[in-house]
Amino acid sequence: MLNILLVTLGCDKNTADSERMLGLINKSGYNLTSDPEEADVAVVNTCCFIESATQESIDKLLELAELKQGRLKYLICTGCMAQRYKDQIESELSEVDAFIGTMSLDSIVEVIDELRSRDDNKKITRYDELDAPYPDRTKIERIVTERPYLEYLKIADGCDKRCTYCSIPYFKGKYKSIPMESVIEEAKVLAASGVKELILVAQETTCYGIDLYGEKRLHILLKYLSDIDGIEWIRLLYAYPEEIYPELIQEMASNPKVLHYIDMPIQHTEDDVLRRMGRRIDNEGIRKVVNDLRLAMPDIVIRTTIITGFPGETAEEHELLLDTLAELRLDHVGVFAYSQEEGTPAAKFDEQIDEDIKNERLEDIMFLQQDVSSEKLGEYIDKELDVIIDGYLPDDDVYVGRSYMDAPDIDGMIFIDSDRELISGEIVRTKVTDSDVYDLEARII
Repeated sequence: MLNILLVTLGCDKNTADSERMLGLINKSGYNLTSDPEEADVAVVNTCCFIESATQESIDKLLELAELKQGRLKYLICTGCMAQRYKDQIESELSEVDAFIGTMSLDSIVEVIDELRSRDDNKKITRYDELDAPYPDRTKIERIVTERPYLEYLKIADGCDKRCTYCSIPYFKGKYKSIPMESVIEEAKVLAASGVKELILVAQETTCYGIDLYGEKRLHILLKYLSDIDGIEWIRLLYAYPEEIYPELIQEMASNPKVLHYIDMPIQHTEDDVLRRMGRRIDNEGIRKVVNDLRLAMPDIVIRTTIITGFPGETAEEHELLLDTLAELRLDHVGVFAYSQEEGTPAAKFDEQIDEDIKNERLEDIMFLQQDVSSEKLGEYIDKELDVIIDGYLPDDDVYVGRSYMDAPDIDGMIFIDSDRELISGEIVRTKVTDSDVYDLEARII
């Protein structure tokens, strides 16, 4: 039987998609392998959000293609890059045997079977309609690839926003909520397998339900998910500020299983830049939603992302951005230098900014945020926090974990001294003893 390797690139939404493909491959009877040298078929679930992600996807495909000189028989490109460049990628990546778009991932086993039975070298492609209803995946048993006690729960795909810098609608299509019954059923299966922390993801979680039910229903979904036995933490990512609404804030504030944490990408704070970006909020609106969240949940942790060096961004707008961030004192800030993405309106804007200036402005923001983060984390010394254990560092003889304040792999960590053995996935009570720029130290109570 063939050995199948699946490599996932890009975001946590891709991770969720890959785990479903692994489930389908496993159910079909094929063997799964993590060793490229042992693979008969290699699948790369690609990313192309920005130019560097596209290049990483191409590099990984070419790297695996070299294994065709040995055991590897077939190479398959799936996901975002396959979809975005479907009109040119077939001829430019001759080493790849099959291409599967973002709405066709469930055909992975069918494509592998077809590759095995083909009698020529003709490439195989699968591109279902981008704006078709989201496929029912409740019967697909996911293969967990990371921590068995946490999972990313995809509740929607696609986007209707059309921000001028973003290519996502071109390869993801319009916003498509996954029916609530399907999301809940998947969450129940995950909980039964031992998952304690659910992390809700989509291109935009806050619009959940509006296309299916005519209204936003994320707050209702949160309530149903919190009723599932075994689920202890629910974390919310990718909540656009202009779509955060009172019922959602109320549910977050009152539901003990919903963490007081939100990933809220604002991208910038100055009105003219936001307008050119095609964002649907202004400086005043950003300040209001931050204030509303903090009034309802004084302990809320807010993560955001900023794009610096957007076309036409002036030195004054950059300084005003710094001033606003200093005032808002958000807990986590990720910064990206603007990437001139092919096919997006902003790529054709005048006043494109030099890369050196972008990087200088990026460093300005990061230095500011380091000071903010250091000050805020220092305020937690001598306070108690629940922490989910992620592992043990034998060289330092400490455990590492996360509190409600930290999403996995993107935020900080807590290093924990403990006289007793701790198990990954266990939630323990700790007291903070020290802090630095991004991380905390604590001891078991």
